Amino acid sequence: MSNRRDKSVNELESPATDVEVEMPQRHILVKCPGCRRIIDQEQLHANMDVCPRCGHHLRVSGRDRLKITVDEGNFQEWDAELAVTDFLNFPGYATKLDTARAKTGDPDAVVCGRGTVGGHDCVLFFMDHKFMMGSMGSVVGEKICRCFERATDLGLPVVGFTVSGGARMQEGLMSLMQMAKVSAAVRRHSEAGLLYLAVLTDPTTGGVTASFAMEADIALAEPGALIGFAGPRVIEQTTHKKLPAGFQRSEFLLDHGFVDMIVERSKMKATIAELLSLHEGVAPGADAPHAIAHESASDGHGLGELVAEPLKHVLDLLPNGRGETASDASGQGIEPTAYEIIRNTRSTDRATSLDLMEAMLDGFVELHGDRLYGEDPAVVAGIGWRGERILTVIGIERGRNTKDRIRRNFGMANPEGYRKARRLMEQAEKFGRPVVCFIDTSGAYCGIGAEERGQGDAIAQNLVVMSGLRVPIVSAVVGEGGSGGALALGVADRVLMLGSAAYSVVSPEACASILWKDTEHAPDAAQALHLTAKDLSKLGLIDEVVDDSGADAQEVSSRLATAIDDYLDELSPLSADELVGRRYDKFRAMGGNRLCSIS
Repeated sequence: MSNRRDKSVNELESPATDVEVEMPQRHILVKCPGCRRIIDQEQLHANMDVCPRCGHHLRVSGRDRLKITVDEGNFQEWDAELAVTDFLNFPGYATKLDTARAKTGDPDAVVCGRGTVGGHDCVLFFMDHKFMMGSMGSVVGEKICRCFERATDLGLPVVGFTVSGGARMQEGLMSLMQMAKVSAAVRRHSEAGLLYLAVLTDPTTGGVTASFAMEADIALAEPGALIGFAGPRVIEQTTHKKLPAGFQRSEFLLDHGFVDMIVERSKMKATIAELLSLHEGVAPGADAPHAIAHESASDGHGLGELVAEPLKHVLDLLPNGRGETASDASGQGIEPTAYEIIRNTRSTDRATSLDLMEAMLDGFVELHGDRLYGEDPAVVAGIGWRGERILTVIGIERGRNTKDRIRRNFGMANPEGYRKARRLMEQAEKFGRPVVCFIDTSGAYCGIGAEERGQGDAIAQNLVVMSGLRVPIVSAVVGEGGSGGALALGVADRVLMLGSAAYSVVSPEACASILWKDTEHAPDAAQALHLTAKDLSKLGLIDEVVDDSGADAQEVSSRLATAIDDYLDELSPLSADELVGRRYDKFRAMGGNRLCSIS
């Protein structure tokens, strides 16, 4: 009998497996698949089966994951007795089932039940690679489907650990139908406003990837996990090309927008507990260990620890960006010109959206990806909290230094950034969280790739979604607000501007180039566009100007936070219909009172 019969559809070959060698002194040694070094099994087990030398995450069984994830003594197993029969009389299947059951002590490849993680009640399922590589047959599909159904009835979130080679061939088309069956249960659970958190482990492939593994509100992944639909060997045989290093690994998925974050096994339980807490509407306390790593998808440099302390690396937020007012020969303050204001919004000395977010929030969990194409570092988005208020926070980030600005494309977002923002806004609506946006961009990126991937569509869809979002939205222009790229985060119940910020239909340079055929007229264009906070407030386009003159960054963030808090206090009691109706009326009125009839 061919060994291929053990393998499910689209199962991926592991690059290496752990090898156990029993020594005369009864010590068991394991060869790490990552660094190929020998490790004592007891030491490895004490380190949660993560190589202490290279950090490679070895595979662990479903029940071992249960032990390291669920609070001790707080798990009630469901449907433990469910077992499949060889209903197709598939050659060798009965023998394979007997072998897998003897090896794992379980009737099939998933353990399901109800338990607590860090004290938070939830429904959980743990798939097991040791049972026919976690292949999905009718029992796996039935048990996971029941998890979502019971979670919906109980009003509980679902936390699922996926590992699978795909649909189980030995059950024919019945195994494929489990994809549709579980997906329907996931939809009903989601429509009840409940959280589904998936943890993708090595390997998560085939029909599991193409169904419930990719349907979660938040998707976590272990480092280096193989995640994909078709296996690497199948792809290479089909395309006749050798795949690049790291293809289909967790890090690849993060860069391409399909997972929210990569979490090490040692931090997984605390991460899940914190996310469950946030979705219960409870901000983690000051003493709670913040296990979330705020790395960016590209190079690991990201938010770091968020603390509400003075930002020592940021100079005062004043129009000239140097912490001092302009003055004439007599020492009297001079009002900066419109062009001076917009040039100073681009200064590297100026606090960025991320700086203000860090100063304002007590904590922040950054989420990544648009679930379509990629991760855009120009848009920072996630769940933040301030006091007891949980928020969805989205900001366009220029970057703090030259290297960071290049990585973030100088705050010029691609379609992936706007789609990530929209994904997080829709999540905010599902879970009833207010949305706060920080705007600082010269405009959406106007590159060939951005056009190919639908830049205009991405912005347009944001405008539609924001106009009808059934939770409060407050947006703040904290630097430059450029064209549709800024408006894509600006359709809000209340729009604030820092006094030193600018907001315009087009950049002064582009306006001068189009109308004067000469960018030297940019100062004239800036003045004519009336792009300052003071001008826009007079036009009724801005709800409030937050004075940032003569204040350091911490004071400015405090003033901005107070204004945002006040507006959220005002908006929160309104019903969803009232919010949407008033938002429509607000934007419907813009420009209407400036019209006249020509006889």
